[in-house]
Amino acid sequence: MKHSVSLLLAASLLAAQAQDAPQTNLPRVTLSAGMHQIDAQVALTPDQRSIGLMFRKEMPQHEGMLFAFEQPSTQCFWMKNTILPLTAAFVADDGTIVNLADMKPQTTDSHCSTKPVRYVLEMNQGWFAKKGIKAGFKLGGTPFAGR
Repeated sequence: MKHSVSLLLAASLLAAQAQDAPQTNLPRVTLSAGMHQIDAQVALTPDQRSIGLMFRKEMPQHEGMLFAFEQPSTQCFWMKNTILPLTAAFVADDGTIVNLADMKPQTTDSHCSTKPVRYVLEMNQGWFAKKGIKAGFKLGGTPFAGR
């Protein structure tokens, strides 16, 4: 009995640590923004989307996270437990950026799409601005092909 209690305690401690760990093993997709390539992790499930980029201490400039939802709808994001300053691009099915939102780390401020979208691409804050990418710009890649 004592052994199973210590195993249970160890398992719950590991689970608690895992909740505070960044997810870095998600599938990846290459997206294009004009001549720029983006290596994006893809968050497909509700659990993957709810964790997102939480707990990440750094992210290379050419990397991001693409959140893919089942249906287009108004998507709202916040930055609780997210350390990195990010910009969210709310993206229509065809890859067109509907709107961009700079998001401040570790806040519960809500940042929403101005129209229903299926995709949200998070990049390091300033990435889109440095590349001159604004609302109306069309991203390329497999998720947006044929739409």
